[in-house]
Amino acid sequence: MGRVRSRLAGALAAVSVLALVGVPIASAVQPSIVGGVPADQPYPFAVSLQQNSGEHFCGGALVAAEWVVTAAHCVQGREPAEFSARIGSLDRTQGGEVIEPAQVLPHPDYDPDGAGGDVALVRLASPAQAEPIALATGAEVGVPTRILGWGQTCPTEGCGTSPVTLQQLDTSVVDGAGCTAVFDPAVELCTGNPEGRKGACYGDSGGPEIIRAGERWLLAGVSSRPGVHDATCGTGPSIYTSVVAYTPWITEHVAPPPPSPQPTSSSQSTSGAPPTSGTPSPSGTPPATTPTPS
Repeated sequence: MGRVRSRLAGALAAVSVLALVGVPIASAVQPSIVGGVPADQPYPFAVSLQQNSGEHFCGGALVAAEWVVTAAHCVQGREPAEFSARIGSLDRTQGGEVIEPAQVLPHPDYDPDGAGGDVALVRLASPAQAEPIALATGAEVGVPTRILGWGQTCPTEGCGTSPVTLQQLDTSVVDGAGCTAVFDPAVELCTGNPEGRKGACYGDSGGPEIIRAGERWLLAGVSSRPGVHDATCGTGPSIYTSVVAYTPWITEHVAPPPPSPQPTSSSQSTSGAPPTSGTPSPSGTPPATTPTPS
């Protein structure tokens, strides 16, 4: 379950070595290495971003009827016509709603070589019927979280396909010192890897990190990249973009301020000026006119 940079050749080499020493190849790709389990409840806000071929490439979260939050690196350079969003289904191949995007908005601060700004908005071409998730107002170190995604369940790039069913993993926000890769604690969350071997992986990018608030979930983070310089998933914490830090930017687009009120006809009539001759009265009856002398 985040985004990691490695090479398929390295993964194949590792599998070859295991085979030579007598370890069954299947043991190298067991789902338990990354540690997610199939979703145990509906997540109506969960989004699978898919290429036009139907292939999943990133996750996202529905935050308003027409808006999805995802990672900037997922959609930067993509045209709306190049992908679609499957919303509200635990199965990435069927169910839910499939809606085409109308607009892609990566955050202007996103830098693929730096920290921060790895968040984007996708405006949908039509409103989704699924229930959106609200934004969290805080996510402090130690807060229990849950990450969701359709990313690989084995730890090296190309070692397997994305699972059909949405996966979940319970973890927490940890001290930023654990994220030894480029990391900005002001706008990012360092998210733990339980048991030292579980966490986000290829295909989970853009997916949500959520926190429980009573009977509902709140969106706290967006899957960005590994927190350590290791291409193997789960070997260290993952970095998630802090939704709290980018709430002003998100709401600026998702819920823009209403337009300034315009003067109404009733306010204009309070000046006390009588209606001009020939102007209909409120009842629709033309006002009487004074006859001119003959």
